[in-house]
Amino acid sequence: METVLITGANGEVGHGLIPKLAKSKDTTVIALDLNEIDDELKPFVHESVVADILDATILENIISEHPISTVFHLAAMLSTSAEKNPERAHNVNVNGTSSLLSAVNRAASKEKRVIKFLFPSTVAIYGMPDMETKKNAKPIKEEEFNSPITMYGINKLYCEALGIYYSKYYQLLSQNERFVDFRSVRYPGIISALTMPSGGTSDYAPEMIHSAARGEGYESFVRADSIIPFMVMPDAIKSIMMLAQAPKEKLTRNVYNVSAFSVSADEISRLVNGAFPDSSISYKPDVNRQKIVDSWPSEIDDSQARKDWGWQPDYDTKKAFTEYLIPEIQNKYKKS
Repeated sequence: METVLITGANGEVGHGLIPKLAKSKDTTVIALDLNEIDDELKPFVHESVVADILDATILENIISEHPISTVFHLAAMLSTSAEKNPERAHNVNVNGTSSLLSAVNRAASKEKRVIKFLFPSTVAIYGMPDMETKKNAKPIKEEEFNSPITMYGINKLYCEALGIYYSKYYQLLSQNERFVDFRSVRYPGIISALTMPSGGTSDYAPEMIHSAARGEGYESFVRADSIIPFMVMPDAIKSIMMLAQAPKEKLTRNVYNVSAFSVSADEISRLVNGAFPDSSISYKPDVNRQKIVDSWPSEIDDSQARKDWGWQPDYDTKKAFTEYLIPEIQNKYKKS
């Protein structure tokens, strides 16, 4: 029986990941979140813990009291929310991650067994210096343009390095063995049909669709020509589960880009209007949020993930909208 800990369980990724993990009869899911676990997730969770990720004592107790083999550390403040309160974001995103890595490392070292630590990172760790560079750049590899301009991106980039430290270099002078197996996917913008967006700078994409399905107009906070990479939630879940299951010897790095398609805000608008002809989408760019989106690359290179562990998205742009997003969201609002 494998015991899995998921932090930030109530978030968008948690809503997709937990039911998938629970399909295996050999997996026990322990969920941690700042709030009571959502009712729709309760049937899939063995134990639910309501706690702040900054409560180091709670983290220590969970790790020491359960034979946890894999951690999916989803708890975080996202990009837009983080810019509104950068000090709190740093505390949650960095100190919360540090405390959890430390607790996992102590338990794994004491028991002389490896614990996998899955960490969702983000396209926000990149920082394109100007629009000309962004337009002319080839798909960006993992080690290129690592100059984030947001607290969220800075936090995630640092935590990637911290995870690599625990996985490869912890107490380099005194410890020969290491017991944290840190693995990270750098997500593009994620679009979910099941949950409402909650503080991400790429949320203009799902907000367009959800607003149209409700019969409401939408004013985009980015320009029509804004383009960044995206994937839909099923592919986001697929990628992090594939990386978790990949044999260690196949991995050539700890952090991997994953992506599916790149699309402009205008292209999204046209796809939405095709499904909801009465929808009205206009543009009123927010200077600060636009600056963030412009700093992210148009495309990221995920060839290493494809080579090392067979990553391949199931959804391109057309399939994402016609077979997943639009029908699922239409059904969601019909039911409500």
